[in-house]
Amino acid sequence: MARTGDEERGRLLDGHPDDPIDESTQTNLLPMDELSDDSSPPTPRFMQDQGSYRYMKWVPVPVRKFSKAVVKWAKGPDIPEVHAIKPLFPVIQEAPIRLLDKHVPKRRHRILLLIALYLLWILTFALVMHEGNAATEIEGWGKPGNIGCGNTYWVPGNRCGVNGNDCRPFSGSGFAFRCPANCAGQWVWNPRAVGDQEISYQPFVIGGPSEEDETPIYRSDSFICSAAIHAGVIDNKVGGCGVVSLVGYHTRYRNSSRNGIDSISFDSNFPSSFTFHNSVTCEAKDVRWTLLFVSLTFTILLSLFTTSPGVFFFSIFTGLFFHVGLASDPPLTGDTASLMSNLLGKLLPAGFCAYVMYEQMGVRRILSGLTAQVEKTVLWLGGCWLGSLTNYTFERWIPIQRLNGHDLKQQPGAIMALIIIIIVLFFIVIKQIYFFQREGRLVQYLGIYGVFLGGILVSLLLPGLSLRIHHYILALLLLPGTSMQTRPSLLYQGILIGFFINGIARWGFDPVLQTPAALQGDAQHNSKLPHISQPTIQLGENISSIRFSWLPPPDPFDGISVLVNDVERFRGYTDEGFASDKHFVWTKDPRANEPEYFRFAYMEGTQSWDYTRAGIWNADGSWTEMEPGASKIKSRALNGEEMTK
Repeated sequence: MARTGDEERGRLLDGHPDDPIDESTQTNLLPMDELSDDSSPPTPRFMQDQGSYRYMKWVPVPVRKFSKAVVKWAKGPDIPEVHAIKPLFPVIQEAPIRLLDKHVPKRRHRILLLIALYLLWILTFALVMHEGNAATEIEGWGKPGNIGCGNTYWVPGNRCGVNGNDCRPFSGSGFAFRCPANCAGQWVWNPRAVGDQEISYQPFVIGGPSEEDETPIYRSDSFICSAAIHAGVIDNKVGGCGVVSLVGYHTRYRNSSRNGIDSISFDSNFPSSFTFHNSVTCEAKDVRWTLLFVSLTFTILLSLFTTSPGVFFFSIFTGLFFHVGLASDPPLTGDTASLMSNLLGKLLPAGFCAYVMYEQMGVRRILSGLTAQVEKTVLWLGGCWLGSLTNYTFERWIPIQRLNGHDLKQQPGAIMALIIIIIVLFFIVIKQIYFFQREGRLVQYLGIYGVFLGGILVSLLLPGLSLRIHHYILALLLLPGTSMQTRPSLLYQGILIGFFINGIARWGFDPVLQTPAALQGDAQHNSKLPHISQPTIQLGENISSIRFSWLPPPDPFDGISVLVNDVERFRGYTDEGFASDKHFVWTKDPRANEPEYFRFAYMEGTQSWDYTRAGIWNADGSWTEMEPGASKIKSRALNGEEMTK
């Protein structure tokens, strides 16, 4: 009696795994005896199973089977499932397309309508921006000049020279200024020394009104615009204008919390200070929020009524590129002409990258055939705006400025934010891998990201260079992973395109591989520090003195720099003689009843290296030894910080 199918399967399961496969169980579509004259016995099953692994016999059988299953899964289904978004409520989402088809059916009329929309956008943007550039002249001071959020009278470290002579005058000077909006967000990222304090992750504003005098007095190395917000002269949301004047020597700068800014106290003296004139009348407004409304309106109209993926993408890319560079996050340059020159210089390479992203990185694929106009507007365009306005979105929401160990430890909430980001990214990657697998493209894209990963590893191994992942590099690396038409991919791709736009329009094509000096900024060098002997102090009724001495500096250093109250007061070199390079004497009036702070650094030519922490000559004449390690004052300005004369 012939065996049934179930009985046959049972016999095969119960039999020895190395038994030959019964030919009667094979398909009759391709009889092997008709294709070959070979009458040799059937090949044992274990040889059939292991034939493909004959060069990997050392790999355990379970591992081979698992890897084979993984490879088969990664190749995807036999019939790929190409994802396509089916609009929710298609009657509503496709209404703009039907409206356009009904009233503007001809192609040439649509082109004219598109050109008219472009011209209206440019004209409206230009008129609003022109209004924003206007500022009333201040009687006796003239038209206010534009300054950046990080402008100061006095620059950090020893860049003002001995006794601050390169930053003169200290008093009797002033000018009418105009600040942009959002200057309360101008922070110092690396620790900056103020007396014996180290300030970071806050606006650099020293001083303000005191209990005895409501006139705000600020140390001259304070950010002028942030100080103006603290003093109530301008509004952080819209910027503004005013008049600032130098008032010279001042002592005991008071700290206070005003208008969202916490100022810093300093209980000693400084040779240069400034204040603001409260009696002047000035009208100026930063129109970035009005410009945002203008650009947002026109981009929404383009998104709703445009079905061509190329017209939509390149219109949005160009519009947001100029919006970021002119309004929301302009580079630190001067007038509108300078901004336009800066942006036009970046536009050609940025446009080339946009073309590559459109053709080769999935933008065209995800936008082609998409009729869900509302979802495209909310997800893709909304995500693009989120990424383009990263200085107002992600940089505000995520307390991480730079991915290095020091910053993560110093900035509150940074480590927890990084953990959350990693968890979110993990689940996003898993979901995208699933989508690629269903479309049968997972193996191809794993190969692409394998090349990316290999390039990153090679970059990390290059001597003398450090890898830095900028906004635009992050976008280029992750964009291929969004090349399928799903709703999550619409959002992710929009955000990444926005990151690219913001990174290039604001910062340009910064190199991916940079030297340690380029990445150093105003951070510490971890250089050798001078060893200062216990000072000799002489106290008197009218004058007191303190005398410091030290050993000759080791190679390659050739001098010593001394800061007193954050001002360079001494610079001595080994070739100037015994008294010049090994001793320093400082005097003060004991009746001043205030401490003074001393820091020391080795010099190499005109370059000062890391300064020691502050030693304190207290008001009672005693000496407090400096703590081990370096303080943060260096002869390099912060990013965007400039001296104003």
